[in-house]
Amino acid sequence: MRLLTRYLAKEIYSSLLLVFAALIMLFAFMDLIQELSDIGEGNYRIGDVLLYVALIIPGHIYELFPLAALIGTIFAVVQMASNSELMVYRSSGVSLKQMIVAMLKIGLPLVVTCFVFGEFIAPPSDRLAQQLILKAKNTNMTLKEFRSGVWVKDEHSFVNIKNVMPDTSLLGVSIYEFDDTYHLRTITSAQRAGYVSKEQWLLEGVRQTSFDSQGSSINNQDKLEWRSTLNPRLLNVLLLLPEKMSSWDLYQYARHLNDNHQKTGRYEIAMWNKLVYPVAVLIMMLLALPFASYHRREGGISSKIFIGIVLGLSFHFGGKLFSNLGALNDWQPMLSATAISWLYLVVAMVLMWRTERR
Repeated sequence: MRLLTRYLAKEIYSSLLLVFAALIMLFAFMDLIQELSDIGEGNYRIGDVLLYVALIIPGHIYELFPLAALIGTIFAVVQMASNSELMVYRSSGVSLKQMIVAMLKIGLPLVVTCFVFGEFIAPPSDRLAQQLILKAKNTNMTLKEFRSGVWVKDEHSFVNIKNVMPDTSLLGVSIYEFDDTYHLRTITSAQRAGYVSKEQWLLEGVRQTSFDSQGSSINNQDKLEWRSTLNPRLLNVLLLLPEKMSSWDLYQYARHLNDNHQKTGRYEIAMWNKLVYPVAVLIMMLLALPFASYHRREGGISSKIFIGIVLGLSFHFGGKLFSNLGALNDWQPMLSATAISWLYLVVAMVLMWRTERR
């Protein structure tokens, strides 16, 4: 059995490397094409494009791990089945349970690698990529993140944003405007800000404090127009999405929101996703095991790979669907994050049971 595990591991790892190479090249090429259209915006040049594409590759590796594990394992086991190697192993007394144990042993290093990419490599790399974009495309704006929220320098103003909603509307906006001599001129606080048009925002629930030589005055308004170079596209650059943050950062931020009596569902779901996602690699490998019952009349390797791609993509987008539904409907975060994994684990077990009966 140890010989089977080593040989199977060699075949799966080599197939996985080939699949990863193909997928990463494809995604890097697509990213390159997308970014080329922005060359010339600010100081954004071809060197920045190449560096940006390189920095977001670790994030792609993390996101593609379950899909690559599924396709690589399918390719390996179908190839072995077509050469009658798996038939020899099964005929020599290797049970389905032993095959599952071997697959779990092989998948464990992949789970650890996926976790390392998701926690320690992809988040800082994505953050560097976003900072590169911000610096290259808009030199008049800088960003710092603290527990109090996001701070943006916008020309002569400093803007504090408590929260950014999925539709890029802003909650809890405070604008500190200074004059040319760096004296505080106004403090504008708004409950919400919505993007209207180019460099134009509409503030709602506004409280504005003005300072002059005579003292200070307070003005309350329901709505107020605010001109700023900040726009929704820059917000996507400024802020990492919860799905791209590490689980530890998500945990800390969720606690911060909870302490301030704000909704934490989206961040808790993202945190559980980060913790569960590496385990999905094992589930995808178990899902590939029924493909070992290879029959030429059922189609060649290409058809099996196509089925694997469909299953992998449905897992990826199904997970996003459950997460979004959970955030919208306030479902239990752990259930929302793990539902698709449980579903595919059941599918894998049912397929293996049916294959064994045949």
